[in-house]
Amino acid sequence: MSTNDYVKFFTQQLVTYMDLPKEERIKKRMQRKREKPPLSYRWFGLIPISLRLLFRRHS
Repeated sequence: MSTNDYVKFFTQQLVTYMDLPKEERIKKRMQRKREKPPLSYRWFGLIPISLRLLFRRHS
């Protein structure tokens, strides 16, 4: 893809974002925040989850 394609895509995304009402943009942002995985998972991947499952199994 050329640089022109990237600029075109970025401009389209920006325009669609700016066309949304402010309340809807805020609602989408809050929804994305709620759907984020836990911080330990984002930082360290599957290791904390696998350790947690391992220790729960032995308890």
